[in-house]
Amino acid sequence: MLKEYGLTQNERHPPLGIIMLDAAIHRPPGDVGHSASWPFDVIFKIVPGASARKIVGGDDADLMDAFVKAGDELHAEGAIGLTTSCGFLAARQRELSARMKLPLATSSLLQLPIVERCLSAGRRAGVVTYDAKALTERHFVAVGADPGTPRVGLPPDGALRAHIEGDRPYDREWLRRDVFAAVQALLSGHPNIGAIVFECTNLPPFSAEVSREFGLPVYDVITLGRWFYSGLTQTAYSQSFGMG
Repeated sequence: MLKEYGLTQNERHPPLGIIMLDAAIHRPPGDVGHSASWPFDVIFKIVPGASARKIVGGDDADLMDAFVKAGDELHAEGAIGLTTSCGFLAARQRELSARMKLPLATSSLLQLPIVERCLSAGRRAGVVTYDAKALTERHFVAVGADPGTPRVGLPPDGALRAHIEGDRPYDREWLRRDVFAAVQALLSGHPNIGAIVFECTNLPPFSAEVSREFGLPVYDVITLGRWFYSGLTQTAYSQSFGMG
């Protein structure tokens, strides 16, 4: 795999490339677009014109060449793999990964199949998303997940939509209330939920709080990126000492 993508074992700890939507928003630690969210180096590349409204609404076919160009530029800058700043790009996973020079993990939703298989019998993974109406069967099918996966969206008149699409100032406490209300609605509607996946890459700042409050594992774009990166930068173990 490393040789296929032009990488060598001697290139230790290269950065992960993150293809970003064109959004001038506040990004606190935990957000995909804050470098401190990551335990390794990252480099960012914005796709001009790639607004949240276009990507979430699926009106993004005209942007695919620009996403590939961003991926190529990140490759040239030394990235070892790629992810993105919007979970709705799950719908473009196959198309984009086929055209990239590097491995690409578009969306936290890629984790759904393995998370579900790790849960006990009868338990499901559920999704909290930026927009439940816009998150459709095609997004789940594209990443090999069950199209019937339970999901709940943040309110259309809530804090995050107001910040991203309405230019309102970032309000952490308001957004926290929206996130907790969405999780509660998800669990109330589906008592068999055994794990939560945050589709939206702006929600990881709340992952630890949600996990503690509701007693469930939470997966997001940061857990995806950590897993993805760990395979791209495997550790060579010393053979000098005994058997383990």
